[in-house]
Amino acid sequence: MESVRARGEAAIRDLRRLPKAHLHLHFTGSMRSATLLELADKYGVHLPEALRSGEPPQLRATDERGWFRFQRLYDIARSCLRTPEDIQRLVREAAEEDVRDGSRWLEIQVDPTSYAPRLGGLIPALEIILDAVHRASRDTGLGIRVLVAANRMKHPLDARTLARLAVRYADRGVIGFGLSNDERRGFARDFDRAFAIAREGGLLAAPHGGELSGPASVRDCLDDLHAGRVGHGVRAAEDPVLLSRLASRGVTCEVCPASNVALGVYEKPEDVPLRALFDAGVPMALGADDPLLFGARLAAQYEIARTSHGFTDAELAELARQSVRGSCAPQDEQQRLLAEIDAWLAA
Repeated sequence: MESVRARGEAAIRDLRRLPKAHLHLHFTGSMRSATLLELADKYGVHLPEALRSGEPPQLRATDERGWFRFQRLYDIARSCLRTPEDIQRLVREAAEEDVRDGSRWLEIQVDPTSYAPRLGGLIPALEIILDAVHRASRDTGLGIRVLVAANRMKHPLDARTLARLAVRYADRGVIGFGLSNDERRGFARDFDRAFAIAREGGLLAAPHGGELSGPASVRDCLDDLHAGRVGHGVRAAEDPVLLSRLASRGVTCEVCPASNVALGVYEKPEDVPLRALFDAGVPMALGADDPLLFGARLAAQYEIARTSHGFTDAELAELARQSVRGSCAPQDEQQRLLAEIDAWLAA
C-alpha cells in the first residue's frame, strides 16, 4: 500500500520544479552534445563516433582500458574549447540546463591547467572561467561558484600550485579544492599538503573517492585530506562503520547515479546504494557528473531515486535539502532555498 501511495504522490510533483543545489558537475562534461559538434566542426576536430552520435557512448571504466577510453573521449571534447567565447558559451549553456532542471545553486568543477595552453596560461585561464561564471550567473539568475580540482595523475607539486591559485581567487568565486581522475592511481596522502593550503585559505576540501575504488578511498579522503565533502563516496555503503562516520560528521557525498551505472561501478540504477546511504543518515547531493558522456542531467538523478529506489516526494525533498546544506551557498541563500523546497512539497 505504501508503494502505491508513493507512486500516486510521485505523479503529482514535477522534479524539475524541485529547487536543489548541484554540487558535482565537471566543466567540459557539462557541454551540450550539439555544442560539441558545432565547435568540432569550427576547429576541424575529428570526433569519434562515440561523440558524434548524439547518444551516450558505451563506457565501462572499472578496468584501466575502459578508464583510458573514457578519459580519451573527455580530452577530445576538451580540445574543442579554445577561446574565451567558447568558455562563456559552455558555462552559459550549462547554467541554462541547470535552471531548466530546478537547480538554484551550481558549484562547477574545473582543472584550469587543462585549458591554460590555449587561453594564455594558468592565471588567464582561471580568470576567463571565473568571468564566464559571473556572466552566466548574472544572465540566468543561477548562483554559480567554482571548485578548482587537481589531477591525481599529475605530480603533487602541481596540485600545490593549483591550491595556492585557488586560494588567491577565493574572493572571486572559488569556493573549494578537489582531486579528480582515477582514484586507483596514487595515494590521497600524496596531496595532503595541497589540501592543507586550500583549507588554510578557507576553501572546502572536496576530493573524489569511493567510486572506482572501495571504502578505503573514502577513509583516505577523510583521514589524509580532511574532506568536508566527498565526490561520489557511494562505495562507503560497503562499510557500516564508515557510513556511521560520514553521518556523524555530516560529510556530504556527491552521488551521481547515472554515471555510476554508465562507468560500470554498478550494473543497473537499482544497484546504486542510494537507500543505504540515505537510511544511514549520510547527507547526499545528487549530481550529473559529466552529462556530455553520460546523457543524464540533474533532474534525471532525482528521477532515478524516485523510480528505481522508491523515494517518496518527502524523501526527494530531503535529498534536495541535503544538497543545499552541503553547498557553499551563503546562509541567507540556503534559507531561501530550503523554504522553496518546503513550498514544492506543500504544493
